[in-house]
Amino acid sequence: MSTNESRRTAPDVKPERDPLGMINGEGVITGTVVSAAVIAASVGHLEETRLVIAILATAFIYWLAHLHARTLGDAVKHHTHPVDALREAFAETWPILAAALVPAVILIITQLAGAEIRTAAWIAVITSTVLLTVYSFFAGRRGGLGIGGSLVSASVGAMLGILIIALKAGVH
Repeated sequence: MSTNESRRTAPDVKPERDPLGMINGEGVITGTVVSAAVIAASVGHLEETRLVIAILATAFIYWLAHLHARTLGDAVKHHTHPVDALREAFAETWPILAAALVPAVILIITQLAGAEIRTAAWIAVITSTVLLTVYSFFAGRRGGLGIGGSLVSASVGAMLGILIIALKAGVH
């Protein structure tokens, strides 16, 4: 039995087409939080090029750690060969890297449009908060929650973004 098959699913949730493997929201939420937190903590301490490198390197290292932990955990829990567990973990965790690019790209585009680095960082962090809220809402809906439950899920996503905003405000 594969790891996906062993995970519980909400009752009455119809399987959805998910060619990008992003249906559960875990990777997109985690990648967005990691990237936005690096922006919040580092802007003003690093020049622009180093900031982008710090964002991408931090997200990559975090993803590698998550991939490693997921591979070993799944291999032990499901008694599968680590190579099989690695293949499945890779397929399920790559959205962390993809989502981590979004705040970094927002930062770069905003700067190219003429914004100062601090303004670009605020825009990237606030946009990330909006994205976390939206991702969390849709993950709740896809998980079988009603509107109320999905709004609670969205509120938790928004709170993660607000914590990142508080970090940025506190550090700077």
